[in-house]
Amino acid sequence: MIILDENIPRTQRELLEQWRIRVRQIGVDVGRRGVKDEGIIPLLLRHRRSTFFTRDEDFYDPRICHRQYCVVYLAVDKYEAAIFVRRVLRHPQFDTQAKRMGAVVRVSSAGYSLWRLYVGREKHVDWGKRL
Repeated sequence: MIILDENIPRTQRELLEQWRIRVRQIGVDVGRRGVKDEGIIPLLLRHRRSTFFTRDEDFYDPRICHRQYCVVYLAVDKYEAAIFVRRVLRHPQFDTQAKRMGAVVRVSSAGYSLWRLYVGREKHVDWGKRL
């Protein structure tokens, strides 16, 4: 399940849906509007094997790595969110649900950085390179 934070604009959600990417959004389809950051992780655990996309930098934290979900922090303009959600979901490192689980990822126009469960260091990758 792909879950968008409520800080992703409605227009970006609609664009993803036009591209036939099935998403749910906090405050619309999942959870309640205005849920605090500390309420997100329990929500992800209730919706097993989900990938959560947010524009909140506080979620890029290796301490929240868990085998049952993936967190993707989009360090991009709010009106570029859909493009980068699709880019992540199509990337060979993240193109299946199984490949995404246990990761906390920071995405920018330059590339991505990630923490993986049970790996003690952060990896940085340009978009053109593979891990």
